[in-house]
Amino acid sequence: MVEFPHTACLGAGVIGASWTALFLASGRSVAVFDPSPKAGKSVRDYIDRAWPAMEELGLTANGTPDAVSFHSSAAAAVDGASFVQENVPERIAVKHAAYAEIEPVLQQDAVVASSASGLTLGQMQGGWKDPARFVLGHPFNPPHLIPLVEVMGNDKTGEGVVEAAERFYESIGKVTIRVNKEVPGHVANRLQAAVWREAIHLVKEGVANVEDVDKAMWAGPGLRWAAMGPTMLFNLGAGEGGLQAFCDHFTDTFNGWWDGLGTPYLDGETIRALVQGVGEEAKGKSPEELSAERDALIVALQKAAGKLRTSG
Repeated sequence: MVEFPHTACLGAGVIGASWTALFLASGRSVAVFDPSPKAGKSVRDYIDRAWPAMEELGLTANGTPDAVSFHSSAAAAVDGASFVQENVPERIAVKHAAYAEIEPVLQQDAVVASSASGLTLGQMQGGWKDPARFVLGHPFNPPHLIPLVEVMGNDKTGEGVVEAAERFYESIGKVTIRVNKEVPGHVANRLQAAVWREAIHLVKEGVANVEDVDKAMWAGPGLRWAAMGPTMLFNLGAGEGGLQAFCDHFTDTFNGWWDGLGTPYLDGETIRALVQGVGEEAKGKSPEELSAERDALIVALQKAAGKLRTSG
């Protein structure tokens, strides 16, 4: 028997639509709420575009794209749902209003997870009378293709709720990490913010243009990071001596690099330079074309990784 057979997605933007597609692929039904009158069509169009990629990854064997319904209120959408993924706009008043609407009608054992990237769990819990069934469940875009979900509870979270959320996500093919301490941006967003900050610094200092900085990432460390994290990779970088030998050799080098890292800000001039640079890098391709290229590469990487894990 499938755990959490009926789900709900609140908010049907890019993240909500992607979650909806993945939940459907896993064999679950999905009730969707979004105030936009165009939400139904946009979500169905997104599912149609996402389905072939999920099919290629073997995620759709038990699912159907037709088990979706659309609702005019958040309360109606969560009726009977055992797992709710909340994706409403990241404004605390909007979040709190959504929670106040759904809390009286939720199933007693339902789990509600927020996709929020910029708000903290503590901030969002303020919208609940009893936040025991509410957790952070932050994905990486697009959720139907990128495995990561950052899961967090705290002392206000009920016993077993975080574990239930992790079971649900893992049952639909996700890789979860546990966030143990509340910090803005959680874990993965802070990592990518640090990398992007230095990428912007290199462009501003004239070290390389936007396209070449991007190329330096996807053709270099990005490939390695798709296989293992930076600390494990450096552990392998010194052979038998492991991370201790690596640090013995490179401590002064890294300390020097860290001392010289830039601290740019996204002011008007910087944004204009980045926009111009990424426009040149796109070489006339539309966002839709670039997104299709991105998704095809992600699917290829996921398939290759899956084969390696299976053979291992």
